[in-house]
Amino acid sequence: MPRMLDVSDAVRAEIGDEEADRLLTGENAPGSYDCTSCRTPGDSEQERTSTVLFVGDETAVLAFAHATCLPSQVVQVTEEQLRGAVRSINADAGVSGGVPAQGVPQYGEQHRPVPEQAVLGVTSGLVLIAGELHPALVVEPTAPIVRPGTMGPGDDFLTLLLEQGYRPVADLDSVPPVLHGWSVLLAMGQLHAVLQPGAGGGQPTAWWQAHQPLQVSDGWRAAANKHQQVLLFAAPVGSIGRQPRED
Repeated sequence: MPRMLDVSDAVRAEIGDEEADRLLTGENAPGSYDCTSCRTPGDSEQERTSTVLFVGDETAVLAFAHATCLPSQVVQVTEEQLRGAVRSINADAGVSGGVPAQGVPQYGEQHRPVPEQAVLGVTSGLVLIAGELHPALVVEPTAPIVRPGTMGPGDDFLTLLLEQGYRPVADLDSVPPVLHGWSVLLAMGQLHAVLQPGAGGGQPTAWWQAHQPLQVSDGWRAAANKHQQVLLFAAPVGSIGRQPRED
């Protein structure tokens, strides 16, 4: 029976037309599954479902998600991250292992920080606004951020975010306005990336990508599922300090 599956061009290019067609006709796709983002049950016979391909250096794993949680896309992860995910596949009905990927891209060196580069520290937590809990991320770099192509001095971190459409927050009495085109990638119950709009309306790209997926609490995921949005707060280096846990 045909499934209500979304297979993006990027996923089709990786798994091949033959495998993509088998998915769409229901030959090689699950009926029910556990969403790789929100971890709740889904049914590809009853609701729009996205195919999400996790690609490592040598292997790839195909997962399924509610279309309202994630669009169909290719997510590049390290081979170590992928092996960790594969270990949980047998207990996860939402993942189909062993799907061959053609022309698998490498997890590039640009994702690996060098000592001269600042790292964006991310802390996840819940924020109480008007009596409701909202999922939030607080981002603080470990060193001053300078404008690309310059050597400083100074810290342009907040200025660069303002140019991207972010706005100063004076209080937490109300939810900040939505910044369209930005999103978070929550997959396999963990935070993988913060995505920014692609150039010219293209595929979103990673503004921040976790070197190791960030574990978030059940309460954080529940709040994200309820509101279908995440609040992102940013501060310059040294203003908050790194947190050893969710707070």
